[in-house]
Amino acid sequence: MTDKPETDCPRDPILRIVPRPADINANGHIFGGWVLSQMDIAGGIVAAREAQGAVATVAIETMEFIAPILLRDIISVYAHLERRGRTSMGIRIEVIATRDGGRTEERVTEGLFTFVALDENHRPRALPPV
Repeated sequence: MTDKPETDCPRDPILRIVPRPADINANGHIFGGWVLSQMDIAGGIVAAREAQGAVATVAIETMEFIAPILLRDIISVYAHLERRGRTSMGIRIEVIATRDGGRTEERVTEGLFTFVALDENHRPRALPPV
C-alpha cells in the first residue's frame, strides 16, 4: 500500500534527485540548505517559463520543514504558479520524499517563493501578457 501525501501542486515533478552522503548533517538527515537550494532551482524553472526569460528569487514568504529527508530518499520537487503580479510571481513549491523502495511517499518540505522577472540590465521588468 502506498501512502501518497495530499498536494496542491501538479503531479509532474520539476526536479527529481537523490541526496548524496555529503548532504547529510550530524543527525543523519539531509541539510535544510540542500533542500532549499533544490526548491529554488525548481521554482526558478517554473518562474522563468512564466516570465519567458531571466528571473531572480527575491523572497521566501513561507517555508516549512515538515519531516526530515533521509539518505536513501528519492526527492521530487513540485512547483506551480500560485499568483502573478506585474513584475513578480509567487511559486508554490512542495518536496515529496519517496521511501521504502517506492512504497511510501511523505511530504517533507513546502514553501512559497517570490521571483521577479529581469531585463537585460538585471532590473525588474513587466511579465509578458497571459
